[in-house]
Amino acid sequence: MSACIFCDIVAGRAPAALVYHDGGITAFLDVRPLFKGHVLVVPDGHAETLVDIDPATLMALFAVVQRLSGAVVRGLGAEGSFVAVNNRVSQSVPHLHVHVVPRAKGDGLRGFFWPRTKYADAAEQEHYRARITAALGG
Repeated sequence: MSACIFCDIVAGRAPAALVYHDGGITAFLDVRPLFKGHVLVVPDGHAETLVDIDPATLMALFAVVQRLSGAVVRGLGAEGSFVAVNNRVSQSVPHLHVHVVPRAKGDGLRGFFWPRTKYADAAEQEHYRARITAALGG
């Protein structure tokens, strides 16, 4: 394993519930989701923050973020989505990643005090992964 878990996921050396992988961008379910269906979108090449990424990759990254924002709404029946990027502060993995989180009114997300949840098991995680992946196609 390398020093970066996200680089290991991209390279297939670490397990992840992948929802997208193409064109230098990979997306997978967060193992500690704010809400079930919370996706992380990363550039395949290691870059620590937005400042460290080249403009072409940034455009590709956010094109996938845009698609996934719609996919979590369609695939999960969410009312909307929350998209966020931390740069160093509160960045638990020092590899640029964009959070795409399904939202609903009254879901409890207030400001930046984010409750965390867990999938009941691998089958439930797979259920969410499959629904988002299916929605990417439509």
